[in-house]
Amino acid sequence: MITRELAVALRDAGLTWHPAEGDRFQLDLPDEVELEAEADVFTVSGMTIEARQSPSGTDLAFNGTTEWALDAVTLADAVWLPREDQLRELLRGTFRALVRLPDTFRVEIEIAGEPLTFEHPDPAEAYGRALLALVSRSL
Repeated sequence: MITRELAVALRDAGLTWHPAEGDRFQLDLPDEVELEAEADVFTVSGMTIEARQSPSGTDLAFNGTTEWALDAVTLADAVWLPREDQLRELLRGTFRALVRLPDTFRVEIEIAGEPLTFEHPDPAEAYGRALLALVSRSL
């Protein structure tokens, strides 16, 4: 799983999230709201947390199965933690290879003819860093 810091950087760079069953996220509430659950990782699931469309956008509705009281949060109050397969898919045609090295993984992409590599011990984090480079250049 990618770090919260990388997930926030991806969001801030313009990566949009359309919640789907199985997606993981953390809460990202204003600083004045003290909520221990901000560190918890939640999963979108029809049984517990549903993505519901409202006139103002998408809300993540908690279906009463969590141990603390929260009815719903907006998408802006959540940080998506994309899975490795989702990150790879988002790289689309820029993805060239995932290489296993002795102590790390290297993701190779190509953007506008320029080969780029990103290494990290966690392959999801390497994919995420590659995606951040792609999204940042797409602005």
